Amino acid sequence: MVPEETRTPTRPPAIRRPVRSTAAAKPHPRAWTTRLVVAGIVLAALNLRPAITSLGALLEEVRGGLGMSGSVAGLLTSVPPLCFALFGVTAPRLARRFGAAAVVCAGMVAITTGLAVRPYIGGTAGFLAASALALMGIAVSNVLMPVIVKRWFPDRVGSMTGLYSMALALGTSAAAAATVPMTDALGGDWRSGLVVWAGLAAAAVLPWILLVRARGTAPDTGDGAPAASADLAAGTGTSGTDTATASRAGVTKPPTAAAAVARPEPGGLRITRSRTAWALAVFFGLQATAAYITMGWMAQIFRDAGVAASTSGLLLAVTMVMGVPLAFVIPRLATRLPRQGPIVVALGLCGLAGYAGLYLAPAQGAWAWALLLGISNCAFPLALTMVGMRARTGAGVAQLSAFAQSTGYLISIPGPLLVGVLYQHSGGWGLPIALMAGLMIPQIGVGILAGRDRTVEDEAAG
Repeated sequence: MVPEETRTPTRPPAIRRPVRSTAAAKPHPRAWTTRLVVAGIVLAALNLRPAITSLGALLEEVRGGLGMSGSVAGLLTSVPPLCFALFGVTAPRLARRFGAAAVVCAGMVAITTGLAVRPYIGGTAGFLAASALALMGIAVSNVLMPVIVKRWFPDRVGSMTGLYSMALALGTSAAAAATVPMTDALGGDWRSGLVVWAGLAAAAVLPWILLVRARGTAPDTGDGAPAASADLAAGTGTSGTDTATASRAGVTKPPTAAAAVARPEPGGLRITRSRTAWALAVFFGLQATAAYITMGWMAQIFRDAGVAASTSGLLLAVTMVMGVPLAFVIPRLATRLPRQGPIVVALGLCGLAGYAGLYLAPAQGAWAWALLLGISNCAFPLALTMVGMRARTGAGVAQLSAFAQSTGYLISIPGPLLVGVLYQHSGGWGLPIALMAGLMIPQIGVGILAGRDRTVEDEAAG
């Protein structure tokens, strides 16, 4: 009896202490960080388009205030894809160096600063430079969002991409719908209508600052960078299965030594050898061309057809808001299909019908054309979803995202500029709309190729 009594008080502490330290302490920081990542993704997505659609709603006033010609205004609408192409390609390298959270945080600061100063900096050149600063922040965040989703939510890529795309569409449509009424409420000065969106961007900085500060709570990789941020930045360190297991367990798995050594050159994937990567890049570029022509010029098309300025902005908002419900439905549907070609075709046919309506009866059927073009513009969340589906690893997603978006935005640069030139020299919208409809045909073709069930790793390996 005595030996049993002496053993009894010694066993419980040995059993309970590890349980309290691992089961009670670790899940709470992880759960808190995950919620913060979700909030950061949503707020960042809300700010990835207002810089563009707020300008589209007031383009005529900005042109008059700054003395822009139609060609210069076309150049202004081409600045977004140019900045996305130039700066987006640097995002993976910056993320490996500083961490993805820090890069996105800096991007939100750049958006805030650019939107705050561009209405008051004076002159067309200053306006373009401040716009480029904001767009630089948007560019790096564009590229890193699929990487962040893949890293933190590997078993929920479709639903999280849908949430991100919904928030992006909501921010896009809100800026298109509210800019003109806010401008009127603030005295009719277009500068006031543009600067208010800097406040929304400032709100998005906060969660990313907290995520950067929280890096020290993650397991250390041995090189001075926390595992969470290092994995998040490079997209390496764990396989898809291991990452999903670690995520469900509520812990972050540190990257292996081999992954840490290989981080400067993530995976050695020769992305340009993949036909799917090229097809996805061209598909991304053509849908971006359509999107930025729509955001930059559609309100002007309706205004030239006799529609009131406020109604034209509302029509643009309707086009953008279609992405809110569909951006959640389409990625989830896409992840359930082995091939995404049928979705590509359906979206393309809606775009062709919308352009036909703009050509034949822009004012009479304005609401119908806005709805059809809004459905067609949901090729963007589809492209983002395919980025996550066409690569097996986080490193592959990071490279494919940077390649597809940077190359795609480079392809999209001439489109809005060419529309402005055609509009100025032809004196109408017939030729620009014909150009938009013509580009929809190759978009459907390459989208079908990009939607085939294969991965860039297999293709790049030969």
